[in-house]
Amino acid sequence: MISALRASFTPTQTEEGFFMLSLYAVDKSFGRSKILKSIDLQLDKKTYGLLGSNGAGKSTMLNAVAGVWPVRCITGLYPLSAGKIEFNGSDISKDKNFQSHIGYLPQKFGLYKELTAFEMMEMLADLKGISREKIGDEAKKYIKLVGLQDKLDKKVKTLSGGMIRRLGVAQALLGEPDIIIFDEPTAGLDPEERLRFKNIVSKLEGERTIIISTHIVEDVENLCDELVIINNGTVAAQGTCAEIENAAAGKVYEIEDSRLGELSEPYFIQRQFERDSKRMTAVLSAQAQPTAASVSPRVEDGYICITKNI
Repeated sequence: MISALRASFTPTQTEEGFFMLSLYAVDKSFGRSKILKSIDLQLDKKTYGLLGSNGAGKSTMLNAVAGVWPVRCITGLYPLSAGKIEFNGSDISKDKNFQSHIGYLPQKFGLYKELTAFEMMEMLADLKGISREKIGDEAKKYIKLVGLQDKLDKKVKTLSGGMIRRLGVAQALLGEPDIIIFDEPTAGLDPEERLRFKNIVSKLEGERTIIISTHIVEDVENLCDELVIINNGTVAAQGTCAEIENAAAGKVYEIEDSRLGELSEPYFIQRQFERDSKRMTAVLSAQAQPTAASVSPRVEDGYICITKNI
């Protein structure tokens, strides 16, 4: 069931124990601007898509979650204005070892371009505290997982943008963290690299929480167990792809472009396409549109209905 989650400071438990990661009434402000507003969210050992438009507060939330390491080193830590975050029932602000449980790929991932891909992974593995005896094997294991085994000895500056993002994915997996966060991982990538990223994530196994932050719905549908929609700094909805999709049930219509004038307002133009040499438009509308064809919703339709309050 899609739900807007209520704020609570009572640790929530599953049948097996505490949720892996819990946010309780989390607020974040910059000056007088409140970016996150009483975020209350429980995440278990699943893959989650964190959806929202640019500026919706997704990255701020992720930076708050990612905590001490590696966000402070890479993008800068955002301390909470209010609320708390727990990992397995313990407040992360009081857990000095929490950094060892996090793997993070920031939206802007910087690298030492004069190092080889293998040297880069070795250095990051060392910074994560992986033992010297295991560093080489760990680096090679995840470089192979992301399909860069033939680039081990290539300098980072010679890699394409897509390859650099894949190297970023590999470093996030070092140490087999319990929580893996990918912030806009497919930004600027071509369709082939976006598909490659999906395939990599689908191969990740184990008892862990994976969070993929994006504003591109198709990057997370059919990949994530649940979607979390952030809108105007709050959790607008959380549910499976089918549940998010169902938010648009009975609200999606298709009509020829030449007949748009027959529609009753208000309606939201969702997409335009061509069918049988005819220009068509799909619209979202909370009221019946008898002159248009009612069609089954897609996940993106549900997302738009939720964020636009249709």
